Amino acid sequence: MANVVEALVAGGKASAGPPLGPALGPLGVNVAAVVAKINELTSDLNGMQVPVKIKVKSRTEFDIEVGTPPTSALILKEVGIEKGSGNSGVVGDIKMDQIIKIAGIKKKSLLSKSLKSSVSEIVGTCGTMGITVEGMGFKEARNAIIAGKYDEMLQ
Repeated sequence: MANVVEALVAGGKASAGPPLGPALGPLGVNVAAVVAKINELTSDLNGMQVPVKIKVKSRTEFDIEVGTPPTSALILKEVGIEKGSGNSGVVGDIKMDQIIKIAGIKKKSLLSKSLKSSVSEIVGTCGTMGITVEGMGFKEARNAIIAGKYDEMLQ
């Protein structure tokens, strides 16, 4: 039976320190090899918090599953800022094609059944972070999506 370790690591920048080292060390697996594989698999998510699941089968055998970063982390990366607004202030603006890109990345983990509803869900997250959508507040952007303004892009 495999031991499973789940952790949130910085994409492409995992290290043998916490949280991985202390969790993997007692299992006898080569921590450096695990960290190198995680960094290889997450290099395109550089610096973003990425959930990983490590299944340790033996001292030399392990599998790694890489999850998708939280929606908020993907939004921050697209907008090019470090954090959202803790209050009602606006800290950035995102384009619809960027939201569609995020929806594609998050497709498997969102509850939505269509691209249109996935995009609407992500627009809601933007609203809670103080990020406007093409200059619109999240309610206005959501209404524009419902009204069909972006239907051509959502094909």
